[in-house]
Amino acid sequence: MALRCTVLAIAASTSLLLMACGARYDTAPMATSAPDDCAASNLATLAAGKLTIGTDKPAFGPWFSNDDPTNGEGFESAVAYAVAAKLGFAKANVTWVVAPFASVIVPGVKQFDFDINQVSITDERKKSVDFSSGYYDVNQAIITIKGSKIDGAKSIADLRNATLGAAIGTTSYTTLTDVIKPTTLPVAFDDNDIAKQALVNGQIDGLIVDLPTAFFITAAELENGVVVGQFANATAGGEQFGLVLTKGSSLTTCVSKAVDALRADGTLARIQEQWLAQVGVAPVLE
Repeated sequence: MALRCTVLAIAASTSLLLMACGARYDTAPMATSAPDDCAASNLATLAAGKLTIGTDKPAFGPWFSNDDPTNGEGFESAVAYAVAAKLGFAKANVTWVVAPFASVIVPGVKQFDFDINQVSITDERKKSVDFSSGYYDVNQAIITIKGSKIDGAKSIADLRNATLGAAIGTTSYTTLTDVIKPTTLPVAFDDNDIAKQALVNGQIDGLIVDLPTAFFITAAELENGVVVGQFANATAGGEQFGLVLTKGSSLTTCVSKAVDALRADGTLARIQEQWLAQVGVAPVLE
C-alpha cells in the first residue's frame, strides 16, 4: 500500500510539473514585428489609400515633360513617383493637383499631401510650411540672348547696370536682389514663361533661374540663348529643393525618410543622370 501511494505521488508530481511547464510555454509572449508607421496603410493622406501630389501649371522642363506630371517623365515627376513607391503607393494610386507656386509657400492647409515644384528650402519658408529632406542640390544662374549687353559678362559687377528679372517669390529673385544688387530696379514676373518672353522682347537683359532650368531654356526654348554663368551658393549647407507639406503634417517624417532612402540607395542620382544630364558647366560669377 505504501509503495502504491509513493508511485501515485511521484506520478502526480510529474503531472503537475509538466502542466506547469506547459503553462509557461503557452503564456510566453510571441515575437511580433514593430508596426511600420510609414506604411501606406498607416499614413493619414488626404484620400484613403491615395497619395495626392501638387505642382504648378505649366509644369516646366526639365523637371516635367510635355506639361504632364502624370507621365513619370522629367526629373521631378520621376522623383515624385519614386517617393510614392517608397511610401507604398503604386502609380495608379497617385493623384496630381495643380498648385500655383505662390499658394504653396504660404501658411494654410494644403490640398495635396506634398508638393514638388523646385521649391528651395529656406528658414523663412519653414515658418509657414514643412519641408522634406532635400532631393536636389541647386545653384542659381543667369541667362541672356546672344549679343545682349551682358553676353560675355565675367563678374557680378558686369551685371549691375543691366535690367534683370526673375520670378517673384523665388530664390532666383532673392539672388537678383541680394547677390547681384543691380542699380536698375529688378523686374518681378509671375512665372518663367512670362519672363522668357520679356527676355526675347528685349524688355530685360537677363533672367535669373536655377542652373538646370538655365541650360534647358537656352537649349530648347530660346533662339540664341546663352548661359552667362552661375552664382556661388551662399546658403549654409547649400541650396536644396524640398517637398512641401502643410505645416505640422503627420506625413513629413515619413516623406523625409523616403527621400533619404532614395538618396542613400542611389535612386536620386540615377534619376538626376537620366533627366538632368544636359546640365553643363557654367562659370561662377563673383
